[in-house]
Amino acid sequence: MEYAFDHENLDVYRVSLEVARGCSRLRIALGRSPLRDQLQRAADSAAEACAALDLVGTPDALALQPKLRRVGAMLRGLVR
Repeated sequence: MEYAFDHENLDVYRVSLEVARGCSRLRIALGRSPLRDQLQRAADSAAEACAALDLVGTPDALALQPKLRRVGAMLRGLVR
């Protein structure tokens, strides 16, 4: 059996990776490369990434927002 770090077993970690990978696959309009760069950097911050996805505005981008909201809810649950 392969070793996994504790955080790799957390649902929040797996969903965050899924969103980050989804962001990197989005088709963003030509001339909007700064937005692509911002979105990829923002994948570390759910609220900022959600705003960038609003700006992208494509159905694929907007489909990632519920997962980001889920990540935010899970992270809020970890903070005491």
